[in-house]
Amino acid sequence: MSEFHCIDPEQALELRQRGATVVDIRDPHSYATLHIAGSQRIDNQTLPDFMAQADMDQPLVVVCYHGHSSQSAAAFFSQQGFSEVYSLDGGFEVWRSVYPDETESGSF
Repeated sequence: MSEFHCIDPEQALELRQRGATVVDIRDPHSYATLHIAGSQRIDNQTLPDFMAQADMDQPLVVVCYHGHSSQSAAAFFSQQGFSEVYSLDGGFEVWRSVYPDETESGSF
């Protein structure tokens, strides 16, 4: 069974720039208001489609509000067979304070 790793925003940015998939597990309103540029929102309803289309060999960065819920989600993705899974320490709140220019608004 693979494990996930907690990473800081700098490591997440580097992974994203190298083509990692970034998934946001926050609520639809929060995501629509502001999210990491290029991320996609997933929830229990969209999870089956995401899993069916995901490249499990590509790095996956999981983002939530403050970095707590993303750890549970990252553990789940690791158990599902993703080879490289990360949880963003501090979540979106830290990301937007460090990289405000690397955010965007809009619905999923």
